[in-house]
Amino acid sequence: MDRLAAEKETILAKLLSADVQLQSVKQKSSAQARRIEELETGLAKVDAKIETSKVMVDKSIAMYRADAEAAQMQLKEASNREQHVTDLAKCQSLREILEEIHARGFELSDEIARARVLEAEDTHLVSFDDEDDDEESSRGGSNEELEEEVALEEDIDTDRFMLKHAFSFVKILLLQPGFIAVL
Repeated sequence: MDRLAAEKETILAKLLSADVQLQSVKQKSSAQARRIEELETGLAKVDAKIETSKVMVDKSIAMYRADAEAAQMQLKEASNREQHVTDLAKCQSLREILEEIHARGFELSDEIARARVLEAEDTHLVSFDDEDDDEESSRGGSNEELEEEVALEEDIDTDRFMLKHAFSFVKILLLQPGFIAVL
């Protein structure tokens, strides 16, 4: 019986030890489950922050692109206005030269008339650009205005081509001996 009692105590000790080990494993498992839950919650928060950051970055990129496009349009408009001002100065100069040549007895009425028309158109374009800048700052431009402006510029380019040849003629006249122009 001592042997049975000793075996019983050994088995109870092993059972108690197994029970302690089971409790320890349950606690560790519970702690690991809580830690996994905390990590998953933290991961979800980080994912949400990343998505929020992506949205903000996309908005910023869209805003910067829009600003860049607006700046490019302003530069193009300023360049066009500068070109119109330059063209106006050239037309005025050409008209004055043609009038001077006409005053000296050469018949250039048609060329002077074309120069005046071109000068008036360039003057209109310069003033139109200034008005257009004021209006576009308060509202957007329209495609019809752009199409009209392109058509007008094509007509002006044709007139400029003709005046260029007239200007070449003027240069030839100015180089003639005996023809002295005071400009």
